[in-house]
Amino acid sequence: MEQLEFFEIPSPCIGVCQTDARGYCKGCLRNRDERFNWLHFSDAQKYDVIRLCKQRKRRRQLALLKAKKIEVLQQRAAATSSLDFDTED
Repeated sequence: MEQLEFFEIPSPCIGVCQTDARGYCKGCLRNRDERFNWLHFSDAQKYDVIRLCKQRKRRRQLALLKAKKIEVLQQRAAATSSLDFDTED
């Protein structure tokens, strides 16, 4: 038995209690049911919620990186097209 199993599993709440357009908390990434029922969940359910929150965080970070990459590529294309001297006007 691991030592962590002796202690209560703390809530992943970080005090940023606002929801995004999909209904997830912007701070801890739990959905409404996960937030409101946290105190009633078993330890296994709490671990599962934490696992889901980590997955959501990774997906959100990946989406932000993809959006940033697209933005950089668009800026690069705009800058490059202004330097294209071979086009005829």
